[in-house]
Amino acid sequence: MTEKIRLQKFIGNSGYCSRRKAEELILENKVKVNNETATLGTKIDPKKDKVYINGKKIELNEKTVYIMLNKPPGFISSCSHKGKKTVIDLVDVKERVYPVGRLDMNSRGLILLINDGELHNRLSHPSFDHEKEYLVKTNIPLTNKEIKLLSEGVVIDGRKTRKAFIKRKKNDYLSITLKEGRNRQIRKMVETLNKKVVDLFRIRMSEILLGSLPEGKWRYLSKNEINNLKK
Repeated sequence: MTEKIRLQKFIGNSGYCSRRKAEELILENKVKVNNETATLGTKIDPKKDKVYINGKKIELNEKTVYIMLNKPPGFISSCSHKGKKTVIDLVDVKERVYPVGRLDMNSRGLILLINDGELHNRLSHPSFDHEKEYLVKTNIPLTNKEIKLLSEGVVIDGRKTRKAFIKRKKNDYLSITLKEGRNRQIRKMVETLNKKVVDLFRIRMSEILLGSLPEGKWRYLSKNEINNLKK
């Protein structure tokens, strides 16, 4: 007898979208199971039940894909966005992949594109403490006092940020390492000091280093890199 699983987990594992996005689609009544509108509590038997999103049948991926991309500025970290270029436009694969660890349109650097729903959930959820490292330049260099203030945590959007590891680099850049990924977090942190970020470049996610991959280019992760992400 096949064990039933939550619908949003099945959709995430299919590579159609992330589990979080799947929950949004379910709440919007866009998901059906065996022609009945699904709810967040719906569980399915993957071998028997048929799942549809906006009328399209969803199948489990047979091949999992793990991609590293060096995102240029001007691209949205999304699978689709009307009238905007997305990171998906930069890769040429037949499998449907979706981004992990979003970067806002003006930021650049490392982003992962995968169709492994379980891993996506692990990498996205702050409880797993996956580090993300950025090179950041501000319009006015931060003082030592300001660096200490940011590293201890500041309030943005009504909630204090977790501690960050910050150190000075050359050419007035800072290395900022976070263990959370709130919307435009570093930009908002700097804005609490009445300063602005003029360049934000992600160079690491967990144990994955961007290295010398050129801007706008992508490659598949190695077996060792994939195993390190799953630890």
